[in-house]
Amino acid sequence: SKMHFIFSNEVVLLFDFWSVHSPAGMALSVLVVLFLAVLYESIKVGKAKLLHQAVVSMSVLSSQRLVQETDQDSSASDSGPAGRARLRWFFCHFGQSLIHVVQVVIGYFMMLAVMSYNTWIFFGVILGSAVGYYLAYPLLSMV
Repeated sequence: SKMHFIFSNEVVLLFDFWSVHSPAGMALSVLVVLFLAVLYESIKVGKAKLLHQAVVSMSVLSSQRLVQETDQDSSASDSGPAGRARLRWFFCHFGQSLIHVVQVVIGYFMMLAVMSYNTWIFFGVILGSAVGYYLAYPLLSMV
């Protein structure tokens, strides 16, 4: 097995059916891994935005709950705004967990693609990561 980077138009990526044997196939494969890297960076930034929004909304909900609990007895904590806040937190956390799993799967796919030791695929991942970061990072400041 080769343990050094090579420039080649022939490679098998991730699955047996993703077998590349031509310059056009290699160009398409580089575009696919480039897109995966852009998607990975976008998901990373999107997760940070969602987490920030969740923290802000939960702090607003908890401050509203504190005001309501001072007005009434807090024995009915499973109903009303407190119960809805817990349910909303559960769905938010569940959604973020699913997004995290997608991010991890894409990250491992990119790592395994790079481990093909094909230089073109490596360049596709690196360029996609740079482009994805460049495009997605400014979205963090728009919170």
